[in-house]
Amino acid sequence: MSHTIRKATADDAGALAGLAAVTFPLACPPSSSPADIAAHLANTLSEKHFQRYLADPETTILVIEADGRLNGYSLLVNRAAADPDVSSALTLQPSVEISKCYVHPDYHGLGAAAELMHASLQAAAAAGGAAAWLGVNSQNARAIRFYEKSGFRKVGTKSFRLGSAVEHDFVLERALP
Repeated sequence: MSHTIRKATADDAGALAGLAAVTFPLACPPSSSPADIAAHLANTLSEKHFQRYLADPETTILVIEADGRLNGYSLLVNRAAADPDVSSALTLQPSVEISKCYVHPDYHGLGAAAELMHASLQAAAAAGGAAAWLGVNSQNARAIRFYEKSGFRKVGTKSFRLGSAVEHDFVLERALP
């Protein structure tokens, strides 16, 4: 499949929210309730929230686009980690968070996620990061394998509230070129 990776614009907010509604549930543990997932989507991944992310000068969103459709996105945050569990685990500073990196299931297995990650790491380095970090649910074996193949290593753990449940994430980090 032919696609491009580009920086998202304000016009992409609605499509990003639609893509998040498809991809975020795939990253959740099987025990996650549909109500908790829906609440998270409404509270952090709605069109209104993507508009805010796109307006934030410390946030960069990259998208995979093919035939006018968004098929993946990453959200990078270029500011110090606010979570003390994360900040104490990171070994390299300054560090850019890859807050989200999702690809539509139709694009799984086609190399698009690796391309998006490569572009995300380049963007993090261009933003002045010495390293990139991310949190991944400890039960998401597929994502963990992908991130390890992308050069990340586990440096700590953190908690993530998904509705009424507290999830346990690994904190992964990698140096940037």
